[in-house]
Amino acid sequence: MTFNQPQTLRNIAEIIGARMLGADDFPVLGTNEIHMVKPGEIVFVNHPKYYETALNSPATVILIDKEVDCPPGKALLISDDPFRDFNRINTHFTRIYNFTEELHDLEVGEGTRIHPSAIIGNEVKIGKNCIIFPNVVIGDRTIIGDHVVIQANTVLGGDAFYYRKLDGNFDRLISVGNVVIENNVEIGNGCTIDRGVTDSTVIGEGSVLDNQIQIGHDTVIGKRCLIASQTGIAGCCIIEDEVTIWGQVGMASGVRIASGTVLLAKCGVNRDLEKGTYFGFLAEPFREYLRKEVKLKNL
Repeated sequence: MTFNQPQTLRNIAEIIGARMLGADDFPVLGTNEIHMVKPGEIVFVNHPKYYETALNSPATVILIDKEVDCPPGKALLISDDPFRDFNRINTHFTRIYNFTEELHDLEVGEGTRIHPSAIIGNEVKIGKNCIIFPNVVIGDRTIIGDHVVIQANTVLGGDAFYYRKLDGNFDRLISVGNVVIENNVEIGNGCTIDRGVTDSTVIGEGSVLDNQIQIGHDTVIGKRCLIASQTGIAGCCIIEDEVTIWGQVGMASGVRIASGTVLLAKCGVNRDLEKGTYFGFLAEPFREYLRKEVKLKNL
């Protein structure tokens, strides 16, 4: 999430009541979670296991639960509960409506047709010549390009599936990001595309999604990808251009799939994949899989 205008370290520290290690006027441009964070932004960390990752990330400000050595050019915000205070920063700068207030600020391009049963949140932009089918739900801050088709019962911009366990219950990291659908995308019936936690979940230009597909928070789908029914893609994945994903593929969080890759039905993807054709419970090159099957058959 990028702030509407740059903030100072002192200002952020006062909002959450945290100690700070850095200059009062140290500039802060926004927040982001660890997979997506950029220079000028805040990232949070609340476990020693991940201190080094956060401190060495592109983040300029680290919201942390213990004072540690601060890398040059960075600043610390020291909090007794970074997870809680990350939520507090995000909701201070981004209002959460959850369809409880109809303020809208809706932009709709020429030639776009929206079925009366569709539900649209606030600060939504829809481009030209789009078709929005019955019972589609479009969450706050969603951006939709031109010539987009969204079929019935699809939900864009639901909350990210991102929790911690606290006092025996699950505590949500509040999603203040959005969904971006680029031009000439088609999305089938009953798909669910979660908004980013602090950034954007993106469906690239010319991509086509079949029915009943789940795409997690902050995932970026490239241009001209083809994704078949019942595929589940976790958060923070990068699917490069012209990737084909067949039915019931499951993908773990944070993986990258190279351009031109083909994932055959029911692949399980738990690591980054170079360009190729893959198959199997733990995705492996298809030819290797076939050779293995022949050897097993000949035993």
